[in-house]
Amino acid sequence: MRTVYLGTSDFAVEVLERLAATPHRPVLVVTRPDRPRGRGRKLQSPPVAERAALLGIETIQPEDVNGQEAGAAIAAAEPEAVAICAYGALVEEPLLSAYELLNVHPSLLPRWRGAAPIEQAIEAGDEETGVTIMRPIAELDAGPICLQRAEPIEPDDNYGSLAERLAALGGELLVEALDTEPAFRDQGEQGITYAAKIEAADRSLDPARRADELERRVRALTPHIGAYVEAGEGERLGVRRAALAAGVDDVQPGQLVAREGALLYGAAQGALELIEVQPAGKRPMEAAAWLRGRA
Repeated sequence: MRTVYLGTSDFAVEVLERLAATPHRPVLVVTRPDRPRGRGRKLQSPPVAERAALLGIETIQPEDVNGQEAGAAIAAAEPEAVAICAYGALVEEPLLSAYELLNVHPSLLPRWRGAAPIEQAIEAGDEETGVTIMRPIAELDAGPICLQRAEPIEPDDNYGSLAERLAALGGELLVEALDTEPAFRDQGEQGITYAAKIEAADRSLDPARRADELERRVRALTPHIGAYVEAGEGERLGVRRAALAAGVDDVQPGQLVAREGALLYGAAQGALELIEVQPAGKRPMEAAAWLRGRA
């Protein structure tokens, strides 16, 4: 089937590669414009743009995918289907009605509609998530479903490990949908939840929450966004890996305590042991090494 692919992020790269290895290889990739990234704020291309160039697929980077210029380029490609995965902007009319659209969404819809379904599934303590192939409509992630498959969330999964498996699954399901053209069904109204975009305030390990909730937040935001604690004197200490501190109930909420070589962080109930941390402007390190530097 002749396809056009809309995607931007690292997650979308895996799906693109799987699609490109099939007879449904895209004739055109549409991704977001280059943006300043990193500490130096240098202009960089989105991951999908870089991978599409390596794959030798024509790519456009419109400011507005719903604009006339982008619409004309997509129409010129004469797609039989338009595949979408982690594009990062809403697709609106007239594109919604002009083509057969297949969106790869990393959750078991209708649970976790929205921008951050993987993070929210981990942070909520869900035992499983998955991938849904659905048809976009004007309402966010509310369109009909044609394929869906579950994936367990392991106790030690962080965003990176879970997203890697879901991206591979998403590629498989997208190809299956293009191969078999399964029927669509409505999502229904039961079990709808929303996964809002992760904001700056969501990165903080709020000591008013329980230690188990904070441990899940660390995993949900690692390695791509990162959680942090306030280490005193205005210093924010990134937390890359943490575990529940068994039997520790005497560390005050928000307090950082060094004890027998371990770095403990108090919560409203229980405490975390911070295992791997990242001081501002430095590489991740074992918490013990950070403590030695502070001493």
